[in-house]
Amino acid sequence: MTQSEDPIRGDAIPGGETREAPIRESGLGGSRVDRPHVGKVIEAKGLTRSFGATRALDHVSFGIEPGRIVGLIGPNGAGKTTALKSILGLTSYEGELQVLGKNPYTQRDALMREVCFIADVAVLPKWLRVCNALDYVQGVHPRFERARAEEFLRKTDIKMKSRVRELSKGMVTQLHLALILAIDARLLVLDEPTLGLDLLYRRQFYDTLLNDYYDKERTILLTTHQVEEIENLLTDVIFINHGRVVLDSTVEGLAERFVQLNVNPDQAQRARSLKPFYEREVFGRVAMFFEGQPVDQLAALGEVRTPSISDLFVARMSGASA
Repeated sequence: MTQSEDPIRGDAIPGGETREAPIRESGLGGSRVDRPHVGKVIEAKGLTRSFGATRALDHVSFGIEPGRIVGLIGPNGAGKTTALKSILGLTSYEGELQVLGKNPYTQRDALMREVCFIADVAVLPKWLRVCNALDYVQGVHPRFERARAEEFLRKTDIKMKSRVRELSKGMVTQLHLALILAIDARLLVLDEPTLGLDLLYRRQFYDTLLNDYYDKERTILLTTHQVEEIENLLTDVIFINHGRVVLDSTVEGLAERFVQLNVNPDQAQRARSLKPFYEREVFGRVAMFFEGQPVDQLAALGEVRTPSISDLFVARMSGASA
């Protein structure tokens, strides 16, 4: 997201960027009735976006069901931002993409009535007063409930006349939360929402989001580099690298599919014969990662466990580049 875009909706504001001409239209959705059932919240098939000779997205396909908390995880330059811009209707693309039953590029105005987009906490202008932030969001988002935002802010030390530059990072986080909690959106997209915050405020952000916002009718899609801090919140993960999806799974499905085996060096050669896709040394032992191998067979060689999402991410990215 650029500084010229609307930090709440992702729109280009006067003097900023404009959207590009569409490459190919795909899929039309119906008109909105109050929270209709539209099947998958997001469905991409063969999603492709190129910039010159570089393919930021290379025939990406995935689907996200309602009521899920999905982590879109990848290294820098993997295609995460391009994927989010496509979902938000901010860039053209090839392939098929539907968000809440709508084409996000050609039906963006209707779609954004159901979507909330928040980037990292640095996007709010420093000169902006808190009351003006509420005024602005109230003006651009039809599902913003100002009274709810004001109620949340009354529980903090934030003054309505304060400017953003006068707030601590923690207070800016609370202001962001007030804006999020007051928008009755079916899809919340978060792009590195806690970038630059210390651990206490990062945890506060996610705890409040989970306890006061999330329900089974709302879907959250987020990107972050701090995978280890959010993996207990996630219901699904999508790993992306070099513009391609390398893993798309529910969190429960990871335990059925992947196994981490910790072995002593004297058992390492036997374990390698079972073809791990990644390994590393940990405190004098070798941690090996397997996909689709019987747990009983691996347990005879050492300690088995389900890998954490962060460890699995490193293993997948490193294995893919090996």
